[in-house]
Amino acid sequence: MGLVVAGAVVLAAAVARAEERGAREVVGELNAALLAVLKDADALGYDGRVQRLAPAVNAAYDVPFMAEKSLGQGWKVLADADRQRWVELSREFSVANYAANFDHYSRQTIEILGEEPGASDTIIVRTRIADPKGESIEMSYRLHQTDGGWKIIDVYLKGTVSELALRRSDYTSVLQREGFEALVTTMRARITDLAAGRGKRKSA
Repeated sequence: MGLVVAGAVVLAAAVARAEERGAREVVGELNAALLAVLKDADALGYDGRVQRLAPAVNAAYDVPFMAEKSLGQGWKVLADADRQRWVELSREFSVANYAANFDHYSRQTIEILGEEPGASDTIIVRTRIADPKGESIEMSYRLHQTDGGWKIIDVYLKGTVSELALRRSDYTSVLQREGFEALVTTMRARITDLAAGRGKRKSA
């Protein structure tokens, strides 16, 4: 078997495995990646955490879906190039948010509490980040089925507060008042703050 054919077979097998993963497995893999980065947080530094977390976020989240929904009706009026800019900026922000918040290991554990059906053929996977030296945090992930398998489309902080709804309220307000370029500038400033250790919060 040639190298090209062998590589194609390996890639096809990897895609098939990804598509077969259940919602619980997707969240479990994300949790494992987060915990691994957390344990090496100090040595990695912010940039190292970003590099390690980016593939995990890309694998677990349906970023294009969330980017579109976060702008509500504002998405429809954007040019294709601006839509792509917003998707990539949303991806960068999600990774930065994790990298900024998962910055210190104090023997935290991350466990899956269970899963249940959600609205519109989605699945809710409930998790808890337990911190022996601080407050435990419950986060529920909502996932839907895509061509690439189950993907996260929302995170509920403390089990009830929709992160996507909060973002949509925030982003559409800026978009309506000041326009798309101002929203992009605002988001880049927030990413800069996260990199500097400012504006941290436990969210996706």
